[in-house]
Amino acid sequence: MPVLRRDGRVLAFRHPQAGLQLPKGRIEPRERPVDAAIRELHEEAGIFARAVRARGRVPGLGWHLVEMEAGPLPPRWTHRCADDGGHLFAYFWHPLDAPPRGFAAPYRRALAAIARWT
Repeated sequence: MPVLRRDGRVLAFRHPQAGLQLPKGRIEPRERPVDAAIRELHEEAGIFARAVRARGRVPGLGWHLVEMEAGPLPPRWTHRCADDGGHLFAYFWHPLDAPPRGFAAPYRRALAAIARWT
């Protein structure tokens, strides 16, 4: 569920145990991917957003890409994620044209897919 800024940056965060990630989550039974994206973004980042459009899936992963729109957001913030054991996630804006250093392979694949449709 990428959140993009008009300047070509995507929302990312540092997980205290698992490194750099993009917000994502599980689709609950009978839940549409766009509804899951809205819910997960709020749970993981504390953001109230709306889904703009479904963008397909990340090849080889099956992750749904849903373009999201949110109000003004700060350059950096932290959010305690209650559904992930109470971890404190540190959010920032990653430039899509920057190397994806520090991201695991699935997130590098997702970043490449996001960059293709921007």
